Amino acid sequence: MNQKEYVSWNVIESLADVLAIKVKSLNLQFNSISTISRGGLVPARLLADRLGIKIILVDKDEIPQDSLFVDDIYDTGKTFAKILPKVKDSDNLIYATLFARKGKIIPKQIVYAQLTKGDEYIVYPWDRFEHGMI
Repeated sequence: MNQKEYVSWNVIESLADVLAIKVKSLNLQFNSISTISRGGLVPARLLADRLGIKIILVDKDEIPQDSLFVDDIYDTGKTFAKILPKVKDSDNLIYATLFARKGKIIPKQIVYAQLTKGDEYIVYPWDRFEHGMI
């Protein structure tokens, strides 16, 4: 089993700040944020606040072209592969994530705040109950 790394709210807030700066530097206009309910919902809200985006679309069958996709981590690539068919022009999708797994090939559409140190399992503040932490 991989080692766990417990990430604090302060670290999450800092990563959200870094991610917002990186997304803003793309000079693209996003009218909404798209995400998945498991994993992406909290980072989506944090980024929406920082980017001034009012609409968050959750678990939709279609992702609008002008929507920023937000997740907590780019790890195995399964979520990324699952959402690509939901976008009309997947080459222009921007997938923003707090972490990207070190050692993985990271597609050009992915913008991340920080690489993981290795293969540790990231435990977010909103996952603590799931992992026996209070």
